[in-house]
Amino acid sequence: MKVLFLSASIGGGHTKAAEALMEIMKIRQPDFAGQVIDTLKHISPMIDKLVVGTYLKTVKNTPRIYGKFYKLSETGENIKDISKTINKLMAVKLVDFINEYDPSVIVCTHPFPLQMLSSLKQKGVVTIPVIGIVTDFSNHLFWKLDGVDAFIVAHEYIKNDMIKAGMPGDKIHSFGIPVSQTFLQKNDRLQLTQELGLKNKLTMLVMGGSLGFGEFKDVFDSLLKCDRDIQIIAVAGHNKKLEKELKVMADSSLKDIKILGYTNRISDFMDVSDFIITKPGGVTISEALVKKLPILIMSPIPGQEERNARFLTIAGAAVHIFGNEDLDSFFCQVLDNPLRLKHMREMAEYLAKPHASDAIADLIEYMSGQRNILLAKSGFPSLPLSFKPSSLT
Repeated sequence: MKVLFLSASIGGGHTKAAEALMEIMKIRQPDFAGQVIDTLKHISPMIDKLVVGTYLKTVKNTPRIYGKFYKLSETGENIKDISKTINKLMAVKLVDFINEYDPSVIVCTHPFPLQMLSSLKQKGVVTIPVIGIVTDFSNHLFWKLDGVDAFIVAHEYIKNDMIKAGMPGDKIHSFGIPVSQTFLQKNDRLQLTQELGLKNKLTMLVMGGSLGFGEFKDVFDSLLKCDRDIQIIAVAGHNKKLEKELKVMADSSLKDIKILGYTNRISDFMDVSDFIITKPGGVTISEALVKKLPILIMSPIPGQEERNARFLTIAGAAVHIFGNEDLDSFFCQVLDNPLRLKHMREMAEYLAKPHASDAIADLIEYMSGQRNILLAKSGFPSLPLSFKPSSLT
């Protein structure tokens, strides 16, 4: 069995979701073959640099402009049509690769490659089943595409939003956002603290996404100033400048502090933490929910992350904090309130979809098994509403 995963490096979550699915497929099928492709980079490094570079600069330097653009893309067909037209033109660059690789199923974790595949499916150039993975807790007009055989969303309410937007409900499955299998393991806290050189005490895990954007330094400074006896784990991701600045800030503090750049041990750091303070990226949030961690949200990117934040705060699994906020006051309201804290943990557990990867793998295997039967047809049929992944039954 061979699966092609098409992603885009516009934020780290899209690729992480694809890698999580690769991981579970290799566990389930020893002979599994798969490949994760950074689609824009594969088509044209120049276009990738332009698109990703513009996105990162806009989000970092002028987030309000990005937010306005996002709102326009939600409410108007013009921006969607422009995006679809551009991706149609780029789609032809994928045809030879797809034919040569000959996958049984194609999985897209970003709307850009999904728009490309939608175009190719409608033209009959590609007849392979195509699955779209929505890696946020909200719907968007960009996902409303013909020719896509199944959509995976994080929650039932997103499915309802898609149906209201005119998308076929029998193609939408609320299996959750896939996360690595490491997040399903709960390791001994005391043993991990010793291994990681930490203390077994009230611990705050601070993360700013893969690039360490937002009010990270302000929140970190507020933690340094608070009167509570806390331990701080700060993960700056790939932002080397931020990592150095945090270390300078921490030099004069008496608190227990661990500062890291990029690390593949986030699951372990979540296991030794009592709270996570983070930007609300869909995959990071899904990982925290699986770990039943109360979430403190900082610096949501206008648009999809603001909507993620709204979903989590309304549900009661998260609280929105700000960089210059007096965190002692916040701790009095949340940490010292056992009912509030208990509710946040319970809602995290309620919203979590720990078996998302397995459920999606069931769907991939189902579609792969049907491919030979349906190869001559122009599109894969909708899954029956009665379809239930074996991992969820």
